[in-house]
Amino acid sequence: MEGQRLGGRYQLEARIGGGGMAIVYKARDLILNRQVAVKVLRPQFGTDEDFVNRFRREAQAVASLSHPNVVGVYDVGQDGDTHYMVMEYVEGSTLKEVINQRGALLVEEAVRIAVQICDALDHAHQNKIIHRDIKPHNILIGNNGRVKVTDFGIARAVTSTTITHTNSVLGSVHYFSPEQARGGITAEKSDIYSLGIVLYEMVTGQLPFSGESPISVALKHLQEPLPEPRQVKPDIPQSVENVILKALVKDPLLRYASAKEMLLDLETCLLPERLNEKKINFPVDDEQTRVVPIITREMLEANQSRQSLSRARFEQEEAEESPQRKWWVKPLVWLGAISLFLVLAFFGFNFLLNIFPSVPEVAVPYVEGTPVASAEKKIREANLVPKIIEEANDKYDPGMVIRQDPAPPMRLKENAIVTLYVSKGQQAIEMPNLVSLSRSMAEETLRQKGFTVTEESFIEKEHENAPPGQVIGQEPSAGEQVVPGKTVVKITVSKGKKYVEMPDVRGLSVDRARVELFKVGLAVADELIEQPSYTTDKAGIVLSTHPYDPKMQVPVGTAIPLTISNGQYPSDAKVGTAPIYVEMLPGETAEVKILVTDARGDNQLVFQETISESKEFDVPLVLSPERNATIQVRKHNQPIQTITIQYSSLP
Repeated sequence: MEGQRLGGRYQLEARIGGGGMAIVYKARDLILNRQVAVKVLRPQFGTDEDFVNRFRREAQAVASLSHPNVVGVYDVGQDGDTHYMVMEYVEGSTLKEVINQRGALLVEEAVRIAVQICDALDHAHQNKIIHRDIKPHNILIGNNGRVKVTDFGIARAVTSTTITHTNSVLGSVHYFSPEQARGGITAEKSDIYSLGIVLYEMVTGQLPFSGESPISVALKHLQEPLPEPRQVKPDIPQSVENVILKALVKDPLLRYASAKEMLLDLETCLLPERLNEKKINFPVDDEQTRVVPIITREMLEANQSRQSLSRARFEQEEAEESPQRKWWVKPLVWLGAISLFLVLAFFGFNFLLNIFPSVPEVAVPYVEGTPVASAEKKIREANLVPKIIEEANDKYDPGMVIRQDPAPPMRLKENAIVTLYVSKGQQAIEMPNLVSLSRSMAEETLRQKGFTVTEESFIEKEHENAPPGQVIGQEPSAGEQVVPGKTVVKITVSKGKKYVEMPDVRGLSVDRARVELFKVGLAVADELIEQPSYTTDKAGIVLSTHPYDPKMQVPVGTAIPLTISNGQYPSDAKVGTAPIYVEMLPGETAEVKILVTDARGDNQLVFQETISESKEFDVPLVLSPERNATIQVRKHNQPIQTITIQYSSLP
C-alpha cells in the first residue's frame, strides 16, 4: 500500500511495523503537513462487522486520552474496504528492539521506562480504558528518550471469531495475566501483571515463562511459581524485585490495587533507604496448581454421537422383541441405521485425522538486524520458508534484514512463508533543483527525499536581485547523483541587498562627501541641489542628504542626493557683529572662549584665546527671523557672561 493515499489526506510513505491484525505505515498528513503513523487493518478483518464496530468504538475512546506517554490518536476512517487509524508518529525504536539489541537494561533505566508506562496506564484506567496487550512491542522509545504506549484498544476489539482466524492473540501469551490465560474477566490488574512481565524482561534480559507452545506458556502463568529476578541477576536491588513480585503475584487480590499505587512504589524503589529492604512474601495458595479441564466442542459432539448410537441399538432390540410390530417401527429402524452410518463416518473421519496428523506449529525466530544469509538459515532451521524482498534503506547496510513479517512471538505452520525485507543500501537519486525556491519549500523537498536538514545546512548571503529567503545556490548541484543519507547538503539563501550605515557628510565639501560615501559602497546622485543657507556663506558645502539621514541603513549602491550651499545667505538673513568686552584683573591670565548660537547652529566656538589683560572681541552673527542669537563668554571654562541679540536689533 506504500504510495497510496487514504481518505484523500494521508499519503502512505513506508511500512514501519505490523502484527497479526494490522500494518503500520509512516505517512504524511497533506492537510496539516505533518508526519503521522497510519495503522491499517488487514483485509481479513475488514469483513468482520462486529470487529470493525468494536475497533472504531475503542479507537474513539482512546482518542479521548491525552497524556505525554500515550501515542495520540488523531483520526479513524475508512477508504473503500480499508479501515485505518491515524496516530502520532514517534521517531525511535520499540522497547522490544532495544532489549533484543542490548539485553538486560540498567536498573535505573528500566525503572524510568516503567514509571512512564505506569503513568500512562494510570491515566487510561482513570478513563475506564484497559490496554490488555502491554508488551515491549507496544512500547515506543523516542529518540528524545520519551516513552510512548501504543495499541490501546486493539486487544479489546478482538472477538471470539477473530481468535479462530489468527494467532495474534496467542502471540502475546508471554505477557498474559493468569486471569487472561484462563479466559476470565480482565481488568486493570491484568495490565499491572503485564507491566510486571515487561519490567522483569527489562532488568533480567529474559522472559519469566517460555515454552514450546502458547498453551504451555499460559499454563506456566497459571501454575508455576515465578522465577525470582534476583536468581537470574543478583545485582538487582531487593526493592525493585519487590515491585516485580507484587505486580506478578498470581492472585489479583494480592497485586497492586491500582496503577497509581504501583507508580508510587516505582518512584521510590531506588531511594538509598529502600535498596536493601526486606523481601516481600505472599501467602501460598495450595490450590493454585489444580487444573480444571475444559470441555471442548469436539468432546461434546463425540458424547452426543455415542448417545445416538446407544439409543439406536436399544430401539432396534426392543422392536425385535416386540410380538406385534407397530407402523412406526420400520421408519425408526431406518433412522437408526442412518444415525449409525453418520456416527461411523464421524469416527472414521477422526481415525483418518489421526493417521494423517495436522501440520505442527513452530515459533518464528527473530532475525531483524542480521545478515540475510544468517537470517535465511535460521528461518529454514525452524522449518519455515524465507521470502526475500529487497528495498533501499539509509539506516541498514546492504544485505542486512530491515524487518520481517511476521515477527516473534508469532507462531506459524511448518513450511509457512516468512517475508524478509533486506536492505539494498542507500540508493542514489538525482539531486533536486532548489534554486529559486523559498527556504521552507527547499527544506521540505530535501526531507521528503530523505536528506538530513539542520540549521547548519543553510548559509545566508546578500544578493542584489534575489528577495530575502530565496535559494540562490546549492551544493551538490541539481541533477547530480547522490545518496541522501550520506550527503551533506549546503543551501545558500539570499538575505537580500546588503545594507550599510549612512555616514554624516553634512558640512563637508562635495568632493570630500563623495569620498566618504564611496568608502561604504554608496554613490552621489548626478544632480546636485544648490540653495542658500544660514549655516555657511561658502559654496559647495553639503547641507542635507535627505531622505537618507545619518546612521540610517541604506542598500549598497544607492545614489545619495546632496543638497549643497550656493555661497549665499537667504535674503532675510541679517549678518553683523556684536562687540564683547572681557575684563581681566591685574596679573590675571585666563583662557577665554566665546560660543555663539544663531541661525548657523548651536554653541559655535568663534574665539578661544589665552589673555592676560582686558580685551574687546567683535563676534560675527547670522540671524534669521525665526532665530535670535545668544553669545556666551567663558573664562577658565566657566560661564561669566551671556548676551542675547534680537533679530530686530541688527540693521
